[in-house]
Amino acid sequence: MEASGMELWLCVLIIATSAALLMVGWSRSHLSWSVGLVVVELMLCCWISNGSVAVILLSVSCGCCMIHFTAGRKEDMLPVQGKAVLITGCDSGFGHNLAKILDKAGMKVYAGVLEEFGPGAQELREVSSPQLTILQMDITNISQISEAHKLIKSQIGETGLWGLVNNAGVLGHMCDGELLPMRILRKILNVNFIAGTEVTKVFLPLIRQAQGRIVCVSSMSGEVPFPGFAAYGASKAAVISYYGALRQELSCWGVKVAIVQPGGFKTNILGNQEEWSKLQKEILSTQPLEVIDAYGEEYICSMQHRLSKMTTQACPDFRPVLDDIQHALLSEKPRPFYHPGRTAWAVPFLQRICPTWLFDAIFAQLFTYDKFCPAGVASKR
Repeated sequence: MEASGMELWLCVLIIATSAALLMVGWSRSHLSWSVGLVVVELMLCCWISNGSVAVILLSVSCGCCMIHFTAGRKEDMLPVQGKAVLITGCDSGFGHNLAKILDKAGMKVYAGVLEEFGPGAQELREVSSPQLTILQMDITNISQISEAHKLIKSQIGETGLWGLVNNAGVLGHMCDGELLPMRILRKILNVNFIAGTEVTKVFLPLIRQAQGRIVCVSSMSGEVPFPGFAAYGASKAAVISYYGALRQELSCWGVKVAIVQPGGFKTNILGNQEEWSKLQKEILSTQPLEVIDAYGEEYICSMQHRLSKMTTQACPDFRPVLDDIQHALLSEKPRPFYHPGRTAWAVPFLQRICPTWLFDAIFAQLFTYDKFCPAGVASKR
């Protein structure tokens, strides 16, 4: 009995899923997810006719291989003694927690902060060892970058700087690309891409000296275009492209480059109600009247609710991200890309396998909040 077109399509989808699982399954944190999805594959196989047996067996074999490799894989991690790492954006979130973990593990940590005497920096002083050094480091300020470089170079000597974690970043404001003020767009691109690149260039001689690592915290929005995140996604896409090229260029020097693309985690990058209100007022006061009329004040004000809802739905557990950054810094064989979080690899994978029209339709449903739409669109319905 021959398989129908739909059955063959399902088989192709299963094989693609198995291949994806083989890639993401290399991380121990993904093992439970990978095993669960292989079980789903087996269930799908039961629904497909016998004519597709060969393809089904191939799919299941891929899944079994994935389980074998993920379950039996033993990591070879490098010792932390004598290694120094610079982390940007340590006031809160990933950088703050990573600084604590690496300091406790015995690394020499340089924690760059936006506010040297802010609450985040003060907490690091209180809970960390004398080895951890707080650095006033606004990454958009070349003078502060140079001062940090001068201090670190004087302390690490010939050893060099083992690791640089480019973590500092800003979100700006969630809104349609046409509504985002150019001031905010430029700031997002500057902080998330240009400034981080400048930090990298300043410290690269020290990293090359140690044959060390560069780890960049990007986002899945740099790979998948999310409505409301045009500027943020563009800045992260630039990070992925630039450091992807740098990974290849620096390999001959023994320097390894890794990009971490987390899913939705509850960090301070999403901001707070006060910041959202301030940006909302700026949008309403700076956009041309014809643009405000086209979208409507009600639609523009609904953006605050979108961010608020995202904040409540975000994952508060940073461990998947922190584990992947540590792996990128200390594994003998770090991966070029990491996708921590429940949706970090699934959403990009969905985009790759779906026709654009289908993917856009899915996202239109996912990103509809309270059924608000621009006033100009609503009036034509």
